[in-house]
Amino acid sequence: MASAQQSNSDLTAGTLFIISAPSGAGKTSLVNAMLESIPDLSVSVSYTTRHPRPGEQQDVEYHFIGSDEFAEMVARQEFLEHAEVFGNNYGTAQKTVFSLMQQSKDVLLEIDWQGARQVRERIAGSISIFILPPSREALEARLRGRRQDEEDVIMMRARGAISEMSHFREFDYLVINDDFDTALTDLQAIVHARRTSMDVQVSRYGYLIDELIG
Repeated sequence: MASAQQSNSDLTAGTLFIISAPSGAGKTSLVNAMLESIPDLSVSVSYTTRHPRPGEQQDVEYHFIGSDEFAEMVARQEFLEHAEVFGNNYGTAQKTVFSLMQQSKDVLLEIDWQGARQVRERIAGSISIFILPPSREALEARLRGRRQDEEDVIMMRARGAISEMSHFREFDYLVINDDFDTALTDLQAIVHARRTSMDVQVSRYGYLIDELIG
């Protein structure tokens, strides 16, 4: 995998937004709501070796692949980032991300803190956001409320969440998902602030600026 960092200017006007959170923080629900409510925001579907959960569809929530195929993709340096989480592998195809950004599209990555660290090292100007639950009790309640895992798996994820949450300071923004609508508004504000930042606006409206003051 190449180690040189690429700037957003290399990838035209697209911005890469990274969202990370421990299991049970409500990240996926918030990401889905962002995609529905924010125009021109694309999501990069990750690859994983874990089995689909009830209701998950191939190539929608994830690209579900076998361990051998995942290892081959790693060997071919096809991932922008990849990491092992709770015994399963997850990865983001760099071709997909770069293609979207080169079309001046903003891209959303829903990945863990390990992957987020790798992406920040590779793409300068990416915006990273960490989501925290309002309490440990709420985190465990949400894990149980999904009704997708056995109790031992739930407790394992709850313990792992403490370690995951300790990395929140590595991110640019912190959102507390106590009230869903409030958390969604915070995320929408972050995207809007980036889209109206000076460098993005000058890149997008350079022709207008030239007409106004040229």
